[in-house]
Amino acid sequence: MPRATTKPASRREVRRLQQQDVSRNQLLDAAEEVFGEKGFHDTTLKEVAELAEFSVGSVYSFFESKDDLFRQIFERRGTEFMPGLKDALGDPKGDPVEQLHALVDFEVGFFRAHPRFGRLYLRYSSAITLSPDRELDMVMQERYEEAMALQAGLFRRGQRAGTLRKGDAEVLARLFSGLISAYQALYPAVVSDDDAPAERLALAELHDVVERAFVVR
Repeated sequence: MPRATTKPASRREVRRLQQQDVSRNQLLDAAEEVFGEKGFHDTTLKEVAELAEFSVGSVYSFFESKDDLFRQIFERRGTEFMPGLKDALGDPKGDPVEQLHALVDFEVGFFRAHPRFGRLYLRYSSAITLSPDRELDMVMQERYEEAMALQAGLFRRGQRAGTLRKGDAEVLARLFSGLISAYQALYPAVVSDDDAPAERLALAELHDVVERAFVVR
C-alpha cells in the first residue's frame, strides 16, 4: 500500500503564514512597550492595538485575552533566552571562569537588545512575589528555576575546579542573578525611552565586580 504524502503548502499559504507571524510579533512588540510603561492593570488592548496599527478585533485573532497577550510576551522572550543561556555556558568541560564572564555578556546583551522587554521583566520578575496561583508567575517561575539550575551547575563545576568561590551553589547562582538584574535596572535604555544619561557603570567594570565576587584568586 503506497504511503500517504503530505502536500506541500502553496506559495500563497506560505505567505499567509509568514504574514501572520509578522503581525503577531508586531502586536507582541507593541504590548512589551505599553505593558512596560504602564503596567498590566493600566494597559488596555486598545492602546496596544493602536500602537501596532491594528484593530482591537485583530488582537483577538491572535490572543485569547489581555492575560494571554501578557503571558505570550514572556513565552516569546523565554524561548529566545534559554538557548542563548545554554550556549553561553558552553562545554561542561570548559573553563568555569570564562563561562561565568560569557554569562555576564549574554544576559546583559540580551536585555540591551530588548530594552523594553527588560523594563517589563524587571517590573514583574521579583522571585519573592511570584505566586503559583497566577499563570504568568508559573511561566516565569519555570524559566527562572531552569536558569538558576544551569547557573548553579556552573558554580559547582567551578568549585570542583577550585576557580569559583565555595558556598551553596544555588545561593551563589541567585546572588549572581540579582547582581545582573540590579545592573540592568539602571541601564539607561531600560529606565526610559527618552534621551538618557550615559551608562553609569561600564560593562567592563561589571565584569570586574563579578570577578571579585565569585572568582578564587
